[in-house]
Amino acid sequence: MRTICIVTATRAEYGLLRPVVQKISKSDMLALQLVVTGAHLCPRLGETVQEIERDGFPIAARLPIFTEDAGEPVAKTIARTLTVFDDYFAAHRPDAVLLLGDRFEIFAVAAAAAARHIPIAHISGGDVTLGAADEYYRHCISKMAAVHFPSCADSAARLVRMGEAPGTVFCVGGLGDENIRTMPKMTRRELCDSTGFPLMQPFALVTYHPETAPDAGSPAAQVQALCAAMAAVDGVFWLITGSNADAGGEVCTRMMQAFAAAHPDRAGFVQSLGLRRYLSAMEYAALVAGNSSSGVVETPTFRVPTVNIGRRQAGRTVCANVLCCDADRAAIEAALRKALSKAFAPVAASARSPYNGGNTSEKICTVLQNFDFARPKIFYDGPVPEFDPQRSVLV
Repeated sequence: MRTICIVTATRAEYGLLRPVVQKISKSDMLALQLVVTGAHLCPRLGETVQEIERDGFPIAARLPIFTEDAGEPVAKTIARTLTVFDDYFAAHRPDAVLLLGDRFEIFAVAAAAAARHIPIAHISGGDVTLGAADEYYRHCISKMAAVHFPSCADSAARLVRMGEAPGTVFCVGGLGDENIRTMPKMTRRELCDSTGFPLMQPFALVTYHPETAPDAGSPAAQVQALCAAMAAVDGVFWLITGSNADAGGEVCTRMMQAFAAAHPDRAGFVQSLGLRRYLSAMEYAALVAGNSSSGVVETPTFRVPTVNIGRRQAGRTVCANVLCCDADRAAIEAALRKALSKAFAPVAASARSPYNGGNTSEKICTVLQNFDFARPKIFYDGPVPEFDPQRSVLV
């Protein structure tokens, strides 16, 4: 059996990885080595390891990398993560490491694995997010990876243009799309009871993270603009979730908590909804707003009106249900009103997701079982083939 080490550091990442974790844990060909780190183990960020524990998956290791200092420079966290994971991989060497996305923690894990010559399998490479430092972390991980699982045809083609050989690029579709299609959702009443908020009325699901590009504006000023716009738009309850571990995330979270506390009849705050509640909330929401990748990547499957604020997701494929606006009060308010209008409802309903690859997690597991990780990595300079997430994975 091949031992596949899956590393998860955030609630959003684990939600996407969950079907792959589930299939590997039941596989006769693959052995699961699940390593939990980052925000999952941090009390100030919700300690979301509890969700993994509730799912019952065996956790091979819990490796803390964050301190209680929310303002610690990212470079110091990366350095600590490299050291912690180098020690772990030295003692518990897997056959391959499966990583998702583009966060700095995952970049550090990838660097530690690459330094030990452990093959890397990378999910969601080839994406573009011009408003976040994730942009270069993601592409760095791709260049270290032996095999790639992009979520759509555009990303797959971009990986090949970056020099990744077509035989290592498997356009499998999006795990978020698979979750939406396969995970049983709560009823609306169950969602109300679970959150404690009056969600039988029209409500908006709001998640806002700091922009991390070098020229990004003030996260506090952007959240202040968002809060002012929400206060000005009546007729909707604002269900707000906490921000992430990026620099400025703590400020975003505190301001959102303060907004909910100041408008108890119109807003509620939950640090982390967890996967099932989050997808259930997205299904029933009249609107999704903020700058999370889920607002661009996952909402098209629900065809829910969405407002994507600022530049954090700039460069991603944007579907018909998504309105993009600047991170200032007037622009946000105008976009919220348009998204909630009767005129926009049929536009949102026309959205078609480019991320539907069918049984994405099964395709990933098939490749992990059969891929030749000993093949040398080359820089490919040839033509770019056509990719289709619906094609069968042939190894």
